[in-house]
Amino acid sequence: MWKLLALTSLLVARSLQTPIQRGIDPLRFSKNGTFQISILEDLHFGENAWDSWGPEQDVNTVAVIDRVLDAESPNLVVLNGDLITGENAFLENSTVYLDQMVGPIVNRDLTWASTYGNHDSSFNLSRSALFAREKRFISSRTEAMVSDRQAGVTNYYLPVYGSQDHPGARDAPELLLWFFDSRGGVYYQETDASGNEIPQPNWVDVSVVEWFKATNADLVRKYRKHIPSLVFVHIPTDAFRAIQTQQGMDPHKEPGINDDYPLAQQGQNWCASGEYGGSCSYGGQDEPFMKALAETHGVLGVFSGHDHGDTWCYKWEKQVPGVSVNGNGINLCFGQHTGYGGYGSWVRGSRQVLVTESKLKAREIDTWIRLESGDVVGSISLNATYGEDVYPATPNTHSSCPTCAYTLS
Repeated sequence: MWKLLALTSLLVARSLQTPIQRGIDPLRFSKNGTFQISILEDLHFGENAWDSWGPEQDVNTVAVIDRVLDAESPNLVVLNGDLITGENAFLENSTVYLDQMVGPIVNRDLTWASTYGNHDSSFNLSRSALFAREKRFISSRTEAMVSDRQAGVTNYYLPVYGSQDHPGARDAPELLLWFFDSRGGVYYQETDASGNEIPQPNWVDVSVVEWFKATNADLVRKYRKHIPSLVFVHIPTDAFRAIQTQQGMDPHKEPGINDDYPLAQQGQNWCASGEYGGSCSYGGQDEPFMKALAETHGVLGVFSGHDHGDTWCYKWEKQVPGVSVNGNGINLCFGQHTGYGGYGSWVRGSRQVLVTESKLKAREIDTWIRLESGDVVGSISLNATYGEDVYPATPNTHSSCPTCAYTLS
């Protein structure tokens, strides 16, 4: 316990330093013209906090993060939803798990940005409180740019400037990173007339969609061009599910695990009328978000988690049966389950995304998954011929001890 308290004290002390002292500048490509992102997916800290098993899993998850960051040294770490298992959280300390999860990032003088997932809202866990905890750290770039109550919290964008730029008011970014809150879970400390917890919608709200379209249009007008961009959102859209079930995954052309079949998408278990549960399996509420993504020039990839047993990427082109929105070549990608909390025994890891200035002009990005073992799987190039190129199949590897961190031999 004293070690955790000491770590918390150290992190809070560092968080009180000024941006100049911490050296936090606008995001930019490295001098070699690259910008790398490590995506930590479904961390699920705080699970079973009342017994010995739960805290052990948090320690194991920190070990995974340590191994990934030692191997990759990214320019930005993305915490892409389900940071905490909110159903298991206690009101008094529900957000302190953030200190433990960002410790490896802060200790390496790295910086991070978050989206929140369905497990980050619960009766004893508030998204707003989690956001406030993040903002105690100067190395957190998480923002909240939409204030509507129905919007969730983590809706914002981050510009990434070129390797030779000196960012100023008139300098155009080379890359935009968009973050969206897909919500879900239940509302914090709210019950209905019968005393039941109130479900929160699990899709990107229309207020956020309108903000995204207006903000992107302003950026296009300001810089007189469409800036290439990447999107991070925890719960995948229905386009992911339709592609999975209608098109299928070729293990050599879309390498990755495909065990969560059919996957769980935005709008799952909601009726089109807005009623939750009952006989409804999907209400179509994410169609405005899908349409906005497909109609936005320059979106190269959408990265999601939520479905721990899926790790593939697929190029969404034209119309897929069951989806009213036509794709425009956006790459839809899952990450790798990073945390030892949450379901599944797949070997933990982290999707890496490498953007290179020279390849960005051709709308190409590279990505791979770094496993906790140190191995790299699913290394692909999301280029014009992705979906045609042939790659090695990704091994469907499970930990020999689902509740233990991977031990190097």
